[in-house]
Amino acid sequence: MKDSMPSPTEAAAISVRGAVKHYGAVRAVDGVDLEIGSGEVFGLIGHNGAGKSTLFKMMLGLVRATAGDIRIHGAPVRGSGFRAVRRAIGYLPENVVLYDNLTGLETLRYFARLKGAPLAHCPAVLERVGLTHAAGRAVREYSKGMRQRLGFAQALLGRPQVLFLDEPTTGLDPEAIRNFYATLRELRADGVTMIVTSHILAELQERVDRLAILSGGRVQALGSVQGLREQMALPLRMELATTEAGAAAVRAALDTLPVSGHRWQGALFDGQFPREAKMAVLAALAGLGSAIQDFRIHEPSLEDVFFGFGH
Repeated sequence: MKDSMPSPTEAAAISVRGAVKHYGAVRAVDGVDLEIGSGEVFGLIGHNGAGKSTLFKMMLGLVRATAGDIRIHGAPVRGSGFRAVRRAIGYLPENVVLYDNLTGLETLRYFARLKGAPLAHCPAVLERVGLTHAAGRAVREYSKGMRQRLGFAQALLGRPQVLFLDEPTTGLDPEAIRNFYATLRELRADGVTMIVTSHILAELQERVDRLAILSGGRVQALGSVQGLREQMALPLRMELATTEAGAAAVRAALDTLPVSGHRWQGALFDGQFPREAKMAVLAALAGLGSAIQDFRIHEPSLEDVFFGFGH
């Protein structure tokens, strides 16, 4: 995992410098700097109106920046050379719009022609997203999740080197979400760079190399999930269960430790302690031996990090 921007010696798939987008008096994006390395899975999170979608569209060249410089594989998104770069980009928008009267395979062939991708690849891409069985069915018969998978399939056409995925798991059931992220792992192994937005923070927590938290059109925090946890000095949460005979000894030991916000419920304890006290807490509890039946330490969630930085 990476905690900082890629160094100048690393190949940056995406470079954003001083990106600004104003809509009248509204500063949708207000001076964003990002460097996303090749093969990196990068998360972009923020509340509604934080500037995520606008920044996405600016990086895709769909919205012209008021100021700043945005490049993908070295090509300015508004430059004459970007047309060739765009063929190596896949995009799954938040709201997928498809033609109801076309079949799944016809839909993919339509997008393949637009992108200049080989039509012969379409059946394999449908198989990759689990839609081979519905290739001949009209899209109007597709469920919301099937439409989302078909949208993902069109983003994969042409074997893109950069993927923009905006709320990609909307409408997917748990199995489809698992398969989706399994596909992302395969793509990452092939060196594909991916930028993912999601309001389901638990999904991103263990699946991104780094992420940026946007608020008010600005990057409020940037780094790996673990790096941001440590930067915020968020406390660790501890749960333990004692034996009936050992409860008094455990209580006495905990009274000597920097544990806060704690509560007992019978023989069950729930509390927090500073990260820097972790080894002292473990050492103290290890000395209690069989007085402790079970013990767990929980890292702060990405949701905890988001609410700490983003608000």
